[in-house]
Amino acid sequence: MILQSETPVIGVFSYIRKRSIMEPHPKEKTMSYSEKNRAVRASNNESQGVVVRRSSAGLGLFAAKDFAKGETVIEYVGNRIAASEAESRPNRYLFRVSAKQDIDGSPRWNTARYANHSCKPNCEAENRRGRIYLVTRRKVSAGEEICYDYGREYVDEFIRPSGCRCRKCIDMKKDPA
Repeated sequence: MILQSETPVIGVFSYIRKRSIMEPHPKEKTMSYSEKNRAVRASNNESQGVVVRRSSAGLGLFAAKDFAKGETVIEYVGNRIAASEAESRPNRYLFRVSAKQDIDGSPRWNTARYANHSCKPNCEAENRRGRIYLVTRRKVSAGEEICYDYGREYVDEFIRPSGCRCRKCIDMKKDPA
C-alpha cells in the first residue's frame, strides 16, 4: 500500500539521508553526556548500596541498604599519584596508600569521596593490598550517613579551624550537658 500526501515528501527523504544514523531526531528529548553519566553513576551507587545526598557537612554518602558489621561499603578510587606529587596538589581528597603512593580521589566518579568525617564514625578505612575500602565498624541502617575518622593530621589542618560538623559534635553543641 502506498500512502499519498498532498505535500511533497522529497524534502523529508533528503533530510533523512543527510542525517547520521546515530544522530537523534531533532524533536526527540535526548540526554546530555553528563546526564547519562549521572544516571549511570546513580544506578551504580544504588547497586553498591549507597547514595549521595545533603548532609550536615554539605554532601554526604548515605546507606541505601542495611550493612552488617565488618561489611565492605565502597572502594575509595581515583588516580594513583606519587606521594611527592601529592604534597604540591591543593587537594583535600588525597588518600595515603603507601609511603610512595597516594590516591587522588577528587574526580566526581569517586563516590567514596562523599563519605564525611565523624568523631564517632560508623566505618573505617581499610588498606587491602594498596586498595582502600570503607568497612563498617558496626551495623549501619539504610538512610544512615556513612562516615569515618579522617585522622588527626587532617582534622587539625582542615576541620578544626572551621569547627567539626559531624553529628556527634553538632549534638554536643546543642546539648553541652
